[in-house]
Amino acid sequence: MLKPNIKYRVILTGEERAALKKLIQKGHTAGYRIRHAQILLALDEIPANESRTDRTIAAACGSNIRSIGNLRKRFAEEGFDAALERKRRLVPPVIKINGEAEAKIAALACGEPPEGRSRWTLQLLADKVVELGILDSISDNGIRNLLKKTKLNHGCRAEPGSSRLIGLNNRI
Repeated sequence: MLKPNIKYRVILTGEERAALKKLIQKGHTAGYRIRHAQILLALDEIPANESRTDRTIAAACGSNIRSIGNLRKRFAEEGFDAALERKRRLVPPVIKINGEAEAKIAALACGEPPEGRSRWTLQLLADKVVELGILDSISDNGIRNLLKKTKLNHGCRAEPGSSRLIGLNNRI
């Protein structure tokens, strides 16, 4: 019996069903592949699965109902192997921080903190970077990652009356 209002149908062959069961039993693969295998077996239009809906399958597999629909669509359009894998990203993530911006942020972090502050906080740095137009937007976590990458200790302070820096990484 066909389920109403389902655009993409999952009908597995005997070989595909056996391969999915073997994959689940073996368990020596990525967790997402096992979950996809379980979902595909539950979506298979066999008499034993007649009462299962996408909502009950999502709840049973600890997944979102949209993920079930996306997996149905990928199986129907791209095939069995594609449905077991994660969807590939078409566009790589955009890298916001180039070398010039990185140098400006590091210089800002090493500079004098705002009036009334003893040192820069990550949020203050992020706000100042946007204010100065170095980047359109950046979070305090983005600043943290940049400073960590450059191994810059923004907690350093100058010793009064000398040019030496005092900090955990700068013991002279």
